[in-house]
Amino acid sequence: MELTREFLSLKHPQFCGRKRKQIWKIITEQKKEELEFMEHLFQACKVLGGLVWILVASSNVPLPLLQGWVMFVSVTAFVCSLLFLGVFLSGVVTQINANWNFLDFAYHFTVFVFYFGAFLLEAAATSLHSLHCNRTTELQPLLNDNQYNINVAATIFAFMTTACYGCSLGLALRRWRP
Repeated sequence: MELTREFLSLKHPQFCGRKRKQIWKIITEQKKEELEFMEHLFQACKVLGGLVWILVASSNVPLPLLQGWVMFVSVTAFVCSLLFLGVFLSGVVTQINANWNFLDFAYHFTVFVFYFGAFLLEAAATSLHSLHCNRTTELQPLLNDNQYNINVAATIFAFMTTACYGCSLGLALRRWRP
C-alpha cells in the first residue's frame, strides 16, 4: 500500500517518463478491478438481503418478536443500500464535501452488526422447530415443516448476507485507512 501512495504522488525521482506511465496504468487497472468487485459484492448484498426479507415474510412470521427484528433489519438495509447507491450514481457525492470513505465504512459496519444480530435471531427462531406449544387442546410444533424449511433458507441467506457485508466492511476499511 505504501508503494501505491508513492506511485500516486508520482514524484519519486526513480519513476519518470515511460516507466511512470506504465506504473500508472497498472495502478488504474488494479483500481478498476477492485471497483468492479466491490460493485458486484454490493449487488450481492442487496439481492441476498432481499431474499432474507422475502423468505421471512413468506414464513407467516410465527415468532414476531424474533423475526420482526430480522424483517426490520433486512428491509431497512435494503432501502438504505438503494439510497446509498442512488447517491453515488446520481453524482451527489461530488457536490457534498464529506469523507465518503468514512461514511461508507460506517454504513457497512452498522449494517454488518445489525445483520449479524438478525442472523443469530433467525437461527434461534429456526432452532425452535421442535418446541411444542399448547394450542387449544392439542400440542402442536411451533413451526410446521414448511415454515421450518423456509426459516432454514432464510437463516442461510442471512448468513450469506452477513458475510457479504463483512467483506464490504473489510474493503471499506481498506479504502478508509490505506
